[in-house]
Amino acid sequence: MENPQHYNKRKRDESPPVPSSASHDAGGGVDLSLLEAVERSAQNGGVEVLDLRTLKKLVLAFERRLRDNLEARMKYPDQPDKFADSEVELHEEIERLKVLAGAPELYPELVALNTVPSLVDLLGHDNADIAVDVVSLLMDLTDEDVVGDDDDNEEAVRSLVDTLLENNALELLVQNLARLSEADPDEATAIYNTLSTIENLIEVKPAVAELVCERTKLLRWLIGRIKVREFDANKQYASEILAILLQNSPINQKRLGQMNGVDAVLQAVALYKSRDPKSEDEEEMLENLFDCLCCLLMPMENKERFLKSEGVELMIIIMKQKKSAYGSSIRALDFAMTKYPPACERFVDVLGLKTAFAAFMGKIPASKKKKKESYQEELEERLISLIASLFGGILRGSRRERLLSKFVENECEKIDRLMELYMRYSDRVKTETERLDRLQLDDLEIDEEERYNRKLEAGLYTLQLIAVILGHLWSSDHTRMRERIELLLKQNKLTKKDVRCILQEYHDNIGDLDGPEEKERAQAKIQKFISAL
Repeated sequence: MENPQHYNKRKRDESPPVPSSASHDAGGGVDLSLLEAVERSAQNGGVEVLDLRTLKKLVLAFERRLRDNLEARMKYPDQPDKFADSEVELHEEIERLKVLAGAPELYPELVALNTVPSLVDLLGHDNADIAVDVVSLLMDLTDEDVVGDDDDNEEAVRSLVDTLLENNALELLVQNLARLSEADPDEATAIYNTLSTIENLIEVKPAVAELVCERTKLLRWLIGRIKVREFDANKQYASEILAILLQNSPINQKRLGQMNGVDAVLQAVALYKSRDPKSEDEEEMLENLFDCLCCLLMPMENKERFLKSEGVELMIIIMKQKKSAYGSSIRALDFAMTKYPPACERFVDVLGLKTAFAAFMGKIPASKKKKKESYQEELEERLISLIASLFGGILRGSRRERLLSKFVENECEKIDRLMELYMRYSDRVKTETERLDRLQLDDLEIDEEERYNRKLEAGLYTLQLIAVILGHLWSSDHTRMRERIELLLKQNKLTKKDVRCILQEYHDNIGDLDGPEEKERAQAKIQKFISAL
């Protein structure tokens, strides 16, 4: 079983269109407000070169407008017309600060001038429009295009991000989300920009992924957002941010599980059990939701929650409906059943074997056959992992008998298919081994661990799982199965020794990630197959 998908940073010009009158131009992802800020700064005082003097000038003007606005609001709290002009001027100064995104080398000076606390405080400004301006500014200042490939820029942006975090920017960004209404196009854009800013902060400082969940109610907000039935750009982005927060973070996976997150993601996915997404963006969102589900299924306690929420049944329904999420449902089942026997038992009880083995035999929806070869390969690998989990999780009784009988029915066709896959993956691993041997002859240093990892990437792990399934079949003492396996090995000029060799390599490389006792137990099981063969 692989890890869920790794997320690459969304490029600015990949941003889905959000109803907006200001932020994103349709052409090439250019931020018009940024260009306007540059033009205005040139007009208002002839600022042309971005240097320390310019920075001080910009900051001074901003602080002055901020002070004027605060004074006017305190003096005339119930007379908006008395402070409206100062608000417009403050808005203009915040817009002018956007030019700093073109000079990240000045960020340490911006921090030293103590401007960051003032900006962050404005996220709580009584006028939501001012808070929206600040969100847009922070998004521009922290964008990955600002960092580029320059190490100095990276250091400068990190200093800004650290200062933002020290001044509670995360808390205020998320609190501000609660007061924004998606009925207003500009505020809908601000929600999108807030998510983008949080993604930027994680990109610069990965620890933010856990910090933001610890300090704020972002996870709860995201759960609420993905449960909304209608699809739009913000729902898509919410699903993506949720997947980013969950990947590689057991703490966030457990935290979301405790917030009823498994059930929430299942509800969001259930909308597609009998229909397909209507656009590529909606399809991407559905994939994000399944990535969230697979991440959530890493901790054991969330597998239990998945079972209680009838996740196994939902995934089988999705497979039977043969809609867009067909492959993703197989992937989720693979995660749910790995090292978790109760899910394997439920799978057999709700008649999942028929659906899974139809897919294993290549009977996948016609629409999926047109997909790339890599898609079909991933399906095969997931199904092999799923069947290996079934054998590992169901050790005795009538369920075990039902599982074994699948390999006898229809003239042992499942064993034929298993050996067909065995040969294909065996050939791949052999080709990769020969390639690595040639590299060593050319004096290229490849240590044993690297060599083993390259073979795993070439398909060795799937080959090992097929060998494990063959071990289970052989150890069942079923004469017909044994005869079929021996016949097929002979036809392919192989012997049981070849299968034993693969099992031995698997045995020798079992890690102790789950503790020394679990390692010993797993090795003993494989040793049993080696002896039986």
